[in-house]
Amino acid sequence: MRRLPPSFRAVRLLLALAGLLLTRPAFAQTTETVIFDMDTVVHQPGEITGKDNKKIPVGTAEPVEGKFGKAVKFTFAEGSQGGYMTARVRPDAQWDRAGGFSFWVKGDGSQSWGGIELVDKDDFGLRYAYCFPIESKQWEKVVVPWGDLTPELAGPMVGGKGGYAPSGFGNFWFGKWFYWRDYPAHSYAVDQVALEPEITPDAPAAFEPGLTRLRAKLAAHKPVTIVTMGDSLSDTHHWSNKTVLWSQLLAKDLKARYGSEVTLINPAIGGTTLSQNMVLMPRWGRQAPSPDLVTIWFGGNDWDSNVRGPRFAEYLRVAVDRIRRQTHGSADVLLMTTCPGHARWETLREFEQAVRDVAAEKKTGLVDIAAEFHKVPTADEALKQEYWAWDKVHLGTKGHEVTKDAVIKAIDAAQ
Repeated sequence: MRRLPPSFRAVRLLLALAGLLLTRPAFAQTTETVIFDMDTVVHQPGEITGKDNKKIPVGTAEPVEGKFGKAVKFTFAEGSQGGYMTARVRPDAQWDRAGGFSFWVKGDGSQSWGGIELVDKDDFGLRYAYCFPIESKQWEKVVVPWGDLTPELAGPMVGGKGGYAPSGFGNFWFGKWFYWRDYPAHSYAVDQVALEPEITPDAPAAFEPGLTRLRAKLAAHKPVTIVTMGDSLSDTHHWSNKTVLWSQLLAKDLKARYGSEVTLINPAIGGTTLSQNMVLMPRWGRQAPSPDLVTIWFGGNDWDSNVRGPRFAEYLRVAVDRIRRQTHGSADVLLMTTCPGHARWETLREFEQAVRDVAAEKKTGLVDIAAEFHKVPTADEALKQEYWAWDKVHLGTKGHEVTKDAVIKAIDAAQ
């Protein structure tokens, strides 16, 4: 084979490089802020398991007219749990200097939600999510500060001192992980995903300490709305709560005591953690933009996800701040200490203390469920009294009553 002269080889190499630059996806560079220009379809549909246990595409990704030239429309099939439109990213130090990122979205007009998943380039345990509405059929710009991304397992928050560095990301996906529960068919178009060099944080929402506003409305016999964030101990769908549920007992008791109509918004999902529920907060915010009370009760699944006391406290602080921001300070916040189980009678003490510490720091209401359970001398005695169901983890009849009574006591004591 005839060998080309060096000058020809150099020209051919330059042409090949030029072609590569013209066809490669638009990732963030030191002189660019664009992550994906969406003029070409970079994201590829992953697979989910269909009804016949065969692998099927999660949906389709196709080019459409965009806000700026072309965009990409993602269409997700019904039941697309854990299904994503996947693409790699190659962050650099510019990502760490940025305040976050933005994108333009045009929804399908439904009440469903879109999800974003950013995952570390090496460790899939470091995964962060964001929830956004798709109800508008007009192009809307969504701005996401790094701090609004939420770790789905046990990772640190993104950015800031000691936080996760955005330059560590390697995957930028659209889709929803296992804990969203609702996976209807839906679609939305995305255009111009870009870094935002600087994002001005929202001013902290004004709030009243403790439960004073809730107590005043009840004393005036006014209707109140209560949101109960939680896991299977609060989930209306869980088998252990079919006969009796502490939040429903609470609503009845408040009406009997104060004459107030109580609207319950219950976004609790069994098997989930505090941080996973923080991702989904915008969903209940649509139902209750200005609730009177938001309760936060988690711990068991967090522990199983390798979250420990300091990290749990970090998530609690973020949750309180986000609730106050999302509700514009209208909601009183009530933290509830992690409930001990029969086998974990003493195990979760650091979670219990984290809740007490954050409640004092953030000036929220506090219900010490753990202390109420530990009034019983032993775990075996608590089991005999039906503090737990047969599995020794979820609440039994007595456990629901004790929880309701403890919340009532905290509300009654508010001044």
